[in-house]
Amino acid sequence: MRILLTNYLRNADQPADINSLDGGPIASARQVFDDHVGVEASDLTQDEIERYRPAVYEMISEQASEPLFLKVHDAYIYTSDGIPLISKAATAGVIYLIRNPLDVAVSFAHHSASTVERIVRKMADADFAFVDKPHSLHNQLRQRLLTWSGHVTSWVDEPGLRVHTVRYEDMQADPIATFSGVIRFCGLEDDPARIAKAVDFSRFERVQAQETEHGFGEKMPGAESFFRKGQVGNWREGMSDELAAALCAAHAGVMGRFGYGEDGRHAQQVDRLQAV
Repeated sequence: MRILLTNYLRNADQPADINSLDGGPIASARQVFDDHVGVEASDLTQDEIERYRPAVYEMISEQASEPLFLKVHDAYIYTSDGIPLISKAATAGVIYLIRNPLDVAVSFAHHSASTVERIVRKMADADFAFVDKPHSLHNQLRQRLLTWSGHVTSWVDEPGLRVHTVRYEDMQADPIATFSGVIRFCGLEDDPARIAKAVDFSRFERVQAQETEHGFGEKMPGAESFFRKGQVGNWREGMSDELAAALCAAHAGVMGRFGYGEDGRHAQQVDRLQAV
Protein backbone atom coordinates (compact mmCIF):
# COMPACT_ATOMS: atom_id res chain seq x y z
CA MET A 1 0.00 0.00 0.00
CA ARG A 2 2.84 2.39 0.79
CA ILE A 3 4.41 1.62 -2.60
CA LEU A 4 1.08 2.19 -4.35
CA LEU A 5 0.54 5.51 -2.58
CA THR A 6 4.09 6.65 -3.30
CA ASN A 7 3.77 5.85 -7.00
CA TYR A 8 0.39 7.60 -7.12
CA LEU A 9 1.49 10.73 -5.24
CA ARG A 10 4.75 11.15 -7.19
CA ASN A 11 3.10 10.44 -10.54
CA ALA A 12 6.59 9.98 -12.00
CA ASP A 13 7.72 8.37 -15.26
CA GLN A 14 9.34 5.42 -13.52
CA PRO A 15 8.54 3.23 -10.49
CA ALA A 16 9.40 4.56 -7.06
CA ASP A 17 12.46 3.21 -5.29
CA ILE A 18 11.14 0.79 -2.64
CA ASN A 19 13.92 1.95 -0.30
CA SER A 20 12.80 5.58 -0.56
CA LEU A 21 9.03 5.69 -0.06
CA ASP A 22 6.92 8.74 0.71
CA GLY A 23 4.89 9.21 3.86
CA GLY A 24 5.83 9.44 7.48
CA PRO A 25 7.82 7.03 9.63
CA ILE A 26 6.28 3.97 11.22
CA ALA A 27 4.17 5.09 14.17
CA SER A 28 6.35 3.13 16.60
CA ALA A 29 9.68 4.68 15.55
CA ARG A 30 11.83 5.33 18.62
CA GLN A 31 13.65 8.32 17.10
CA VAL A 32 10.39 10.10 16.31
CA PHE A 33 9.26 9.61 19.91
CA ASP A 34 12.55 10.93 21.30
CA ASP A 35 12.50 13.99 19.03
CA HIS A 36 8.97 15.03 19.97
CA VAL A 37 8.85 14.17 23.67
CA GLY A 38 12.24 15.59 24.62
CA VAL A 39 12.88 12.59 26.87
CA GLU A 40 14.53 9.49 25.50
CA ALA A 41 12.30 6.46 25.45
CA SER A 42 15.16 4.44 26.94
CA ASP A 43 14.67 6.37 30.20
CA LEU A 44 11.00 5.39 30.45
CA THR A 45 9.06 2.22 31.11
CA GLN A 46 7.00 0.76 28.28
CA ASP A 47 3.77 1.88 29.95
CA GLU A 48 5.17 5.42 30.36
CA ILE A 49 6.12 5.46 26.68
CA GLU A 50 2.58 4.51 25.69
CA ARG A 51 1.13 7.33 27.79
CA TYR A 52 3.19 9.83 25.76
CA ARG A 53 2.54 8.36 22.35
CA PRO A 54 -0.92 9.92 21.72
CA ALA A 55 0.58 13.40 22.23
CA VAL A 56 3.39 12.56 19.78
CA TYR A 57 0.88 11.86 17.01
CA GLU A 58 -0.99 15.05 17.78
CA MET A 59 2.24 17.04 17.46
CA ILE A 60 3.06 15.31 14.17
CA SER A 61 -0.44 16.10 12.90
CA GLU A 62 -0.20 19.76 13.91
CA GLN A 63 3.15 20.13 12.14
CA ALA A 64 2.03 18.43 8.91
CA SER A 65 1.24 20.71 5.97
CA GLU A 66 -0.54 17.95 4.05
CA PRO A 67 -2.03 14.52 4.79
CA LEU A 68 0.63 12.21 6.18
CA PHE A 69 0.45 8.44 5.85
CA LEU A 70 1.85 6.51 8.83
CA LYS A 71 2.39 2.77 8.89
CA VAL A 72 0.96 1.26 12.09
CA HIS A 73 1.46 -2.25 13.48
CA ASP A 74 -0.22 -1.65 16.85
CA ALA A 75 -3.72 -2.82 17.61
CA TYR A 76 -6.07 0.02 18.49
CA ILE A 77 -5.47 -0.11 22.23
CA TYR A 78 -5.87 2.33 25.09
CA THR A 79 -3.13 3.52 27.42
CA SER A 80 -3.20 2.91 31.18
CA ASP A 81 -4.76 6.39 31.44
CA GLY A 82 -7.69 5.27 29.29
CA ILE A 83 -6.62 7.28 26.24
CA PRO A 84 -6.40 5.81 22.72
CA LEU A 85 -2.78 5.08 21.83
CA ILE A 86 -3.36 6.45 18.32
CA SER A 87 -5.01 9.82 18.89
CA LYS A 88 -8.33 10.24 17.12
CA ALA A 89 -7.74 13.99 17.01
CA ALA A 90 -4.65 13.35 14.87
CA THR A 91 -6.30 10.76 12.62
CA ALA A 92 -8.12 11.81 9.45
CA GLY A 93 -8.83 8.21 8.52
CA VAL A 94 -7.59 4.64 8.66
CA ILE A 95 -6.79 2.31 5.77
CA TYR A 96 -7.01 -1.09 7.43
CA LEU A 97 -5.33 -3.89 5.49
CA ILE A 98 -6.61 -7.40 6.12
CA ARG A 99 -5.51 -10.74 4.69
CA ASN A 100 -6.66 -14.33 5.13
CA PRO A 101 -4.97 -15.34 8.42
CA LEU A 102 -4.05 -18.71 6.92
CA ASP A 103 -1.87 -16.91 4.38
CA VAL A 104 -0.72 -14.45 7.05
CA ALA A 105 0.63 -17.27 9.21
CA VAL A 106 2.75 -18.77 6.42
CA SER A 107 3.96 -15.40 5.15
CA PHE A 108 4.80 -14.13 8.65
CA ALA A 109 6.69 -17.33 9.45
CA HIS A 110 8.96 -16.73 6.45
CA HIS A 111 9.23 -13.00 7.21
CA SER A 112 10.35 -13.62 10.79
CA ALA A 113 12.37 -16.79 10.11
CA SER A 114 10.08 -18.70 12.45
CA THR A 115 7.85 -21.77 12.20
CA VAL A 116 4.24 -21.72 11.08
CA GLU A 117 3.26 -23.54 14.29
CA ARG A 118 4.81 -20.82 16.44
CA ILE A 119 3.13 -18.06 14.45
CA VAL A 120 -0.29 -19.73 14.70
CA ARG A 121 0.16 -19.78 18.49
CA LYS A 122 1.15 -16.10 18.54
CA MET A 123 -1.87 -15.16 16.43
CA ALA A 124 -4.06 -16.60 19.19
CA ASP A 125 -2.14 -14.90 22.02
CA ALA A 126 -3.82 -11.76 23.40
CA ASP A 127 -0.47 -10.66 24.88
CA PHE A 128 1.42 -10.90 21.57
CA ALA A 129 3.55 -7.81 20.93
CA PHE A 130 6.47 -6.70 18.82
CA VAL A 131 9.57 -5.38 20.61
CA ASP A 132 8.32 -6.44 24.03
CA LYS A 133 11.71 -7.01 25.66
CA PRO A 134 12.00 -4.09 28.12
CA HIS A 135 15.77 -4.36 28.54
CA SER A 136 16.80 -4.27 24.88
CA LEU A 137 17.21 -1.10 22.82
CA HIS A 138 15.42 -1.40 19.48
CA ASN A 139 14.79 1.26 16.85
CA GLN A 140 11.07 0.76 17.43
CA LEU A 141 8.87 0.89 20.51
CA ARG A 142 6.66 -1.87 21.84
CA GLN A 143 3.66 -2.61 19.63
CA ARG A 144 0.85 -4.63 21.20
CA LEU A 145 -0.99 -6.66 18.59
CA LEU A 146 -3.47 -8.78 20.59
CA THR A 147 -4.76 -11.85 18.74
CA TRP A 148 -5.30 -11.72 14.99
CA SER A 149 -9.05 -11.40 15.53
CA GLY A 150 -8.54 -8.90 18.34
CA HIS A 151 -6.35 -6.73 16.15
CA VAL A 152 -8.94 -6.64 13.39
CA THR A 153 -11.89 -5.78 15.60
CA SER A 154 -9.88 -3.26 17.64
CA TRP A 155 -9.65 -1.09 14.52
CA VAL A 156 -12.73 -1.81 12.43
CA ASP A 157 -15.17 -1.66 15.38
CA GLU A 158 -13.64 1.32 17.18
CA PRO A 159 -16.22 4.14 17.50
CA GLY A 160 -15.23 7.54 16.14
CA LEU A 161 -12.75 6.35 13.49
CA ARG A 162 -13.18 6.65 9.72
CA VAL A 163 -12.03 3.21 8.59
CA HIS A 164 -11.66 1.92 5.05
CA THR A 165 -10.98 -1.82 5.07
CA VAL A 166 -8.97 -3.28 2.19
CA ARG A 167 -8.73 -7.02 1.68
CA TYR A 168 -5.43 -8.25 0.26
CA GLU A 169 -7.36 -10.66 -1.92
CA ASP A 170 -9.37 -7.84 -3.50
CA MET A 171 -6.15 -5.99 -4.29
CA GLN A 172 -5.01 -9.11 -6.11
CA ALA A 173 -8.27 -9.73 -7.96
CA ASP A 174 -8.99 -6.13 -9.02
CA PRO A 175 -6.18 -3.79 -7.99
CA ILE A 176 -7.40 -0.78 -9.95
CA ALA A 177 -10.93 -0.81 -8.52
CA THR A 178 -9.67 -1.54 -5.00
CA PHE A 179 -6.96 1.13 -5.05
CA SER A 180 -9.42 3.60 -6.59
CA GLY A 181 -11.55 3.10 -3.48
CA VAL A 182 -8.53 3.95 -1.32
CA ILE A 183 -7.84 7.10 -3.33
CA ARG A 184 -11.44 8.29 -3.00
CA PHE A 185 -11.42 7.53 0.74
CA CYS A 186 -8.28 9.66 1.13
CA GLY A 187 -9.86 12.57 -0.72
CA LEU A 188 -7.25 12.42 -3.49
CA GLU A 189 -7.93 13.02 -7.18
CA ASP A 190 -9.71 10.04 -8.72
CA ASP A 191 -7.65 10.02 -11.92
CA PRO A 192 -8.04 6.62 -13.67
CA ALA A 193 -4.88 6.95 -15.77
CA ARG A 194 -2.78 7.98 -12.77
CA ILE A 195 -4.22 5.15 -10.66
CA ALA A 196 -3.56 2.59 -13.41
CA LYS A 197 0.04 3.76 -13.71
CA ALA A 198 0.57 3.55 -9.94
CA VAL A 199 -0.82 0.01 -9.94
CA ASP A 200 1.43 -0.99 -12.85
CA PHE A 201 4.51 0.52 -11.20
CA SER A 202 3.67 -1.32 -7.96
CA ARG A 203 3.19 -4.79 -9.42
CA PHE A 204 4.66 -7.54 -7.25
CA GLU A 205 7.07 -8.62 -9.98
CA ARG A 206 8.48 -5.09 -10.19
CA VAL A 207 9.07 -4.62 -6.48
CA GLN A 208 10.42 -8.16 -6.17
CA ALA A 209 12.93 -7.39 -8.93
CA GLN A 210 13.97 -4.21 -7.10
CA GLU A 211 14.61 -6.18 -3.93
CA THR A 212 16.61 -8.81 -5.84
CA GLU A 213 18.80 -6.12 -7.39
CA HIS A 214 19.17 -3.61 -4.55
CA GLY A 215 17.82 -5.29 -1.41
CA PHE A 216 15.09 -3.91 0.84
CA GLY A 217 15.92 -2.14 4.07
CA GLU A 218 12.84 -3.43 5.89
CA LYS A 219 13.59 -7.12 5.39
CA MET A 220 14.15 -8.99 8.64
CA PRO A 221 17.75 -10.25 9.05
CA GLY A 222 16.78 -13.93 9.09
CA ALA A 223 14.39 -13.81 6.15
CA GLU A 224 15.44 -14.81 2.64
CA SER A 225 13.39 -12.01 1.10
CA PHE A 226 10.64 -9.54 1.94
CA PHE A 227 8.67 -9.84 -1.30
CA ARG A 228 8.48 -13.63 -1.32
CA LYS A 229 5.44 -14.83 -3.31
CA GLY A 230 2.50 -12.53 -2.73
CA GLN A 231 0.03 -15.26 -3.63
CA VAL A 232 -3.51 -15.84 -2.44
CA GLY A 233 -3.96 -19.33 -0.99
CA ASN A 234 -0.26 -20.10 -0.58
CA TRP A 235 -1.05 -21.48 2.89
CA ARG A 236 -2.05 -24.76 1.26
CA GLU A 237 1.62 -25.36 0.45
CA GLY A 238 3.03 -24.27 3.78
CA MET A 239 0.63 -25.36 6.51
CA SER A 240 -0.59 -28.71 7.79
CA ASP A 241 -4.28 -29.52 7.91
CA GLU A 242 -4.11 -29.68 11.71
CA LEU A 243 -2.63 -26.18 12.05
CA ALA A 244 -5.07 -24.76 9.52
CA ALA A 245 -8.00 -26.25 11.42
CA ALA A 246 -6.69 -24.87 14.74
CA LEU A 247 -6.25 -21.40 13.27
CA CYS A 248 -9.73 -21.45 11.74
CA ALA A 249 -11.23 -22.58 15.03
CA ALA A 250 -9.56 -19.70 16.89
CA HIS A 251 -10.64 -17.01 14.43
CA ALA A 252 -13.77 -18.39 12.78
CA GLY A 253 -15.98 -15.44 13.69
CA VAL A 254 -13.82 -12.69 12.22
CA MET A 255 -12.75 -14.85 9.28
CA GLY A 256 -16.37 -15.43 8.33
CA ARG A 257 -17.16 -11.75 8.72
CA PHE A 258 -14.58 -10.86 6.08
CA GLY A 259 -15.24 -13.74 3.72
CA TYR A 260 -12.45 -16.09 4.78
CA GLY A 261 -12.58 -19.72 5.84
CA GLU A 262 -14.65 -20.84 2.87
CA ASP A 263 -12.44 -23.81 2.07
CA GLY A 264 -14.77 -26.80 2.56
CA ARG A 265 -12.11 -29.21 3.75
CA HIS A 266 -11.00 -26.98 6.59
CA ALA A 267 -14.53 -25.88 7.41
CA GLN A 268 -15.32 -29.55 8.05
CA GLN A 269 -12.22 -29.88 10.23
CA VAL A 270 -13.28 -26.83 12.26
CA ASP A 271 -16.72 -28.36 12.75
CA ARG A 272 -15.16 -31.57 14.01
CA LEU A 273 -12.87 -29.70 16.41
CA GLN A 274 -15.76 -27.68 17.79
CA ALA A 275 -17.84 -30.84 18.17
CA VAL A 276 -15.08 -32.48 20.18
